[in-house]
Amino acid sequence: MSVLTRDAAQTRAQLLDVHRYTIELDLTTGDETFDSRTVIRFTTRADHADTDTFVEIKPAELRSVTLDGQPLDPQTLDENRLPLKNLTAGEHELRVDAAMRYSRTGEGMHRFTDPVDGETYLYTQLCMDDAQRVFAAFDQPDLKAVFDLSVKAPEGWSVLANGITEHLGDGRWQAASTPLISTYLVAVAAGPYHSVRTEHRGLPFGLHCRRSLAPYLDADTDELFEVTRACFDRYHEKFDEPYPFGSYDQAFVPEFNAGAMENPGLVTFRDEFVYRSAVTDTERQTRAMVIAHEMAHMWFGDLVTLRWWDDIWLNESFAEYMGYQTLTEATRFTDTWTDFGVVRKPWGYDADQRPSTHPVAPEGVNDTATALLNFDGISYAKGASALRQLVAWLGEKDFLTGINTHFARHKFANATLADFVDSLADATERDVHAWADNWLRTTGVDTLTPSVTPGENGTYTLTVDHAGSRPHRIAVGLYDLDLGDNEGHLVLRERLDLDVPHTAPHPIGKRPALLLLNDGDLTYAKVRFETESFETVRKSLAGLPEPLTRAVVWNALRDAVRDGELAATAYLETARTHLPHETDLAIVEGVLAFAATQVADRYLTPEERPAALATLSSLCRDLIRRTEDGDNPGLRLIAVRHFIDVAAHPDTIAAWLADGTVPGGPELDPELRWRVLGRLAVLGAVDEAAIADELARDPSATGQEGAARCRAALPDEEAKAKAWAAMFATDDGTDLSNYLFTATAQGFWQPEQADLVRQYVPRYYPDAVALAARRGPAIADAAGRYAFPVYAVDADALRLGEECLRDDEPIPALRRRLADQLDDLARALRVREGE
Repeated sequence: MSVLTRDAAQTRAQLLDVHRYTIELDLTTGDETFDSRTVIRFTTRADHADTDTFVEIKPAELRSVTLDGQPLDPQTLDENRLPLKNLTAGEHELRVDAAMRYSRTGEGMHRFTDPVDGETYLYTQLCMDDAQRVFAAFDQPDLKAVFDLSVKAPEGWSVLANGITEHLGDGRWQAASTPLISTYLVAVAAGPYHSVRTEHRGLPFGLHCRRSLAPYLDADTDELFEVTRACFDRYHEKFDEPYPFGSYDQAFVPEFNAGAMENPGLVTFRDEFVYRSAVTDTERQTRAMVIAHEMAHMWFGDLVTLRWWDDIWLNESFAEYMGYQTLTEATRFTDTWTDFGVVRKPWGYDADQRPSTHPVAPEGVNDTATALLNFDGISYAKGASALRQLVAWLGEKDFLTGINTHFARHKFANATLADFVDSLADATERDVHAWADNWLRTTGVDTLTPSVTPGENGTYTLTVDHAGSRPHRIAVGLYDLDLGDNEGHLVLRERLDLDVPHTAPHPIGKRPALLLLNDGDLTYAKVRFETESFETVRKSLAGLPEPLTRAVVWNALRDAVRDGELAATAYLETARTHLPHETDLAIVEGVLAFAATQVADRYLTPEERPAALATLSSLCRDLIRRTEDGDNPGLRLIAVRHFIDVAAHPDTIAAWLADGTVPGGPELDPELRWRVLGRLAVLGAVDEAAIADELARDPSATGQEGAARCRAALPDEEAKAKAWAAMFATDDGTDLSNYLFTATAQGFWQPEQADLVRQYVPRYYPDAVALAARRGPAIADAAGRYAFPVYAVDADALRLGEECLRDDEPIPALRRRLADQLDDLARALRVREGE
């Protein structure tokens, strides 16, 4: 499929004004294809008359095309482009009749059959240029239009769309006309969806999921609507522009590639957010944040849309920042920035230190294939961190004034970074343009290192060494040991506001036990400790009074390990000492995840790994014992999950599975049962019969994925060969869906099975390249992310990967994933050598 270049998009935008799409979809024509009939009304500008252009469509069969009543030859379709030649000035009408393929990769019109009840569900995912998989389109964000959509669906189905839908009878549905929106934001969901509806401020609100998940959605309906209403009201307090669409539906859909998608009026979420099993309050907070994030897009992304994909950050960074901030302000989840600091920020830090890094607002996004690669930790986490720093520097009042100016100037239109910065600049006397150049056009992570120097009369001064180029407004926390107890608690003496770089040493009085740069986590930078502060961290980290402060410290330790400045074993020792006393669930989860998946599984050698697993098992046992009274079920659940994941011997977890419960709770729900079975499979303590029995017990889609993961994890050659063939075999009509591919890949590579799967390491690269070329970007991304031989930490594996990048020409989505994986592999090798 030809990708759209920025130059081609700009040329077409100068030529055309697109007014209206009338789209008829027939979803009753079979399991493989659906019918799509599209009428596009557009104008060619007078100064561009007699010019050629094209419309995009990717059909199974292109039946007919007419332009202004005159037939065009369907055979002129070149890949996904249908040429439109010699367009005269004025109004035009293009009619396209085609059969379109359903997808099993989460792109275009995805089709899913629920294994629980055999019901079929459809939904669209059209970002960024997949509208052409569903209807003929001028498929670029700055050719906005009104969309009229009608759908014929099987009897018993409901149809959802960007606007309120009306059932006309005989399976026919009509959606209300949209305002001006971009092609990638058109949305349809169809099937026997279970729906719960209410109203708020006179606006219809709806929640939707497949029927087999109905009891779980119903159980959380009050919470979901409460969060939705609270965020909706808070955005109306912040934004002058009212909600710009006619309804607000949230559909939880199967096998969704992203976390969610901000289709106006019909937000789609991965249906793992409909919880079948016990979850922690932090996981509920994450779901709430995604709701807040997607709702922010209704203004920034949908009302005002980027002109071209170089400004992805304008959508994602804003929604990321606003989601966390609004959740903190408007809901019971008042500590969301700790979760952001522990979970999201490291995503940005890691991405920004790889060769594939790019500015938050990159300039070299020349086509859609390149743009797709920028939905990453930089566009989300770093961009949100930059905006948080902007608010700290600018002040929230001026920031919101600038945002509202931006909405007023560009509503139902498109805008660029320059437009956004101009709107902010009009709200303040500060030099926002210089700030944007420093923060949004540069790459890499600054590092801030303190130096404490003695002065007169027992006082000290602070100097901050600044490796990097960005200005930072930070808080510096000065902490003293609490002399009134013996538990190592720390007391905040003072927080200093400091601008970095600064020219003169800053007085701090007597020397604190801990001096912490970026206390409060308001900027985006790595921080280091001077010697005395590090000793305090080592002894008293758990004694810091605020979770966000502890998150900053844990991130600093994580960065030091990755940079080879702190031994991986020292990180484990610190976790073993302080995590048993931690109260914040996001911190416990984040530290355990890094300790297990990076430190134990990659940064330590195979010979060192058993001792690391023993340390983590002991730590988890302490957390389980600490929660025996039932006061903190979330902490206990995290500890149980991680104990399962690091179990080196099967006895304890096999007994849990046999009993159906952990002694003292929790009972093993489906998620925990599959988790235990997966670990037992890795350890060779179950067989295919046990997996089949569990699948019979839980035949759901999640159960199917759990079984695929377990079967791929079995430590025998036949199981590995079957899993490999399922992932990479040539197209014979049995290709795995995106979720089943991911589950199989997750099970395949295991640190304990390095010798068994060594033969597959050199096979991975040619097989992944061929698979990506055949199945496209979504599966390419999954192959690079999940099927990569992540535990083969050796020079030969690195060499094979580098040769692939140099010689094998992987498609862009796979190339980016491989480049990132290989950089992480090289880092793991450096950490090992440094030990």
